[in-house]
Amino acid sequence: MHHDTGILLRCCIAALALAAGPVAAQSLSKLDQDRGRTMLAQVRSDVEKHYYDPTFRGLDLAARFSAADQRIRQASTIEEIFASVAQVVLELNDSHTYFVPPALTVQVKYGWQMQMVGDSCFVTQVTQGSDAAGQGLRAGDVVISVNGQSPTRKTLWKLLYLYHLLRPQPGLRVLVRSPGEEPRQIDIAAKVRQTSRVIDLTGADGGTDLWILIREAEKEAREQWALYNEIGETVLTWKLAVFDDYDRSVEAGIKRARGRQALILDLRGNGGGDESALLALVGSFFKTDVAIGNLRRRSGAEPLKAKGSGDKAYLGKLVVLVDSESGSASEVFARTIQITRRGTVIGDRTAGAVMRSRTFGHLAGQERAIYYATSVADATVTLSDGGTLEGEGVTPDELLLPSSQDITAGRDPVLSRAAALVGVAITAEEAGRLTRQP
Repeated sequence: MHHDTGILLRCCIAALALAAGPVAAQSLSKLDQDRGRTMLAQVRSDVEKHYYDPTFRGLDLAARFSAADQRIRQASTIEEIFASVAQVVLELNDSHTYFVPPALTVQVKYGWQMQMVGDSCFVTQVTQGSDAAGQGLRAGDVVISVNGQSPTRKTLWKLLYLYHLLRPQPGLRVLVRSPGEEPRQIDIAAKVRQTSRVIDLTGADGGTDLWILIREAEKEAREQWALYNEIGETVLTWKLAVFDDYDRSVEAGIKRARGRQALILDLRGNGGGDESALLALVGSFFKTDVAIGNLRRRSGAEPLKAKGSGDKAYLGKLVVLVDSESGSASEVFARTIQITRRGTVIGDRTAGAVMRSRTFGHLAGQERAIYYATSVADATVTLSDGGTLEGEGVTPDELLLPSSQDITAGRDPVLSRAAALVGVAITAEEAGRLTRQP
């Protein structure tokens, strides 16, 4: 969950991430090395000041940052510098503490996506016209390895961080298996577009680079708006892609749901977002206040409570859909619905990425500034039943996973089952057409 970071900042970070690393190794100047050491020192300061655990999970933080500084002194490429900064932060091993490196020279699009379903990793989307499509990669294929590394629930996010944010590649060697076939190895070329060497946020270029980031951020924000569908006259499905910090999606969704006998709230793929939006959503389903749990920080615990909505609360049937990419605020919401017995949660076990974080953005350089950031977990979340979700996730009331064949055919058995739970019959094929992005 994010406490005080806006959606535009998060989207700007995402836009920077798309251009976050050179495909070919970049030569290193003394200025680059000095900037790297400055970034490392700033990241260390962010972690030391704001990390929720003053013992840093028992790690000798000073020794680890000192070792990272030595690696930067000996680095021969920019990639090695960023890897040194990223590594020391990742050693804390929590879901919300990481380094966001500066943008550099390229934008990379791989043309396909993967996701954990149960304990297996599947290709979930292949872009038409991409090299991945041309090589015969198909949605529903099982991903056995990527560049020799096997994706698991614990490692997939690190692979995505490495190849999308920290060090994008010109291509990936993927070992996959289609249903009923032998494993096959595919070398998939990425679509690479050269950009300026650094993103200039100072305005010295007339603001061109900054406005590119803003346009990217606005585009992503538009893509995160909610998707609604009606099933008959009594059921509304609501795909909530993100908990935005303006509460607009929450308010709009509840307004649409009023008067319906049942609501199917789809939080699949929702990695979380703003804390105030989470509280607004929880409170929308109860007349009275709801004790969600406690935030535990260095300074002590503070209650996490949602204000009830009184007569405006939505009191119809509620089914919540989750998957392995439902994280943070999505997980807190789903577990709260379980604890209060307000509704039913179905789908896959969630991500287990539940901390409260803050993002600290920084500029390095003067004549041409480059942007980087540190995300720091500043609080853990303990729920009202005394449980925690970090590293564990939410186990649905009904564990229901799409098969490889379902993914290939675009079927959605989870939404189909949710509809049945509220008294409406739709096939998995019909459900898949409802959830497919327009």
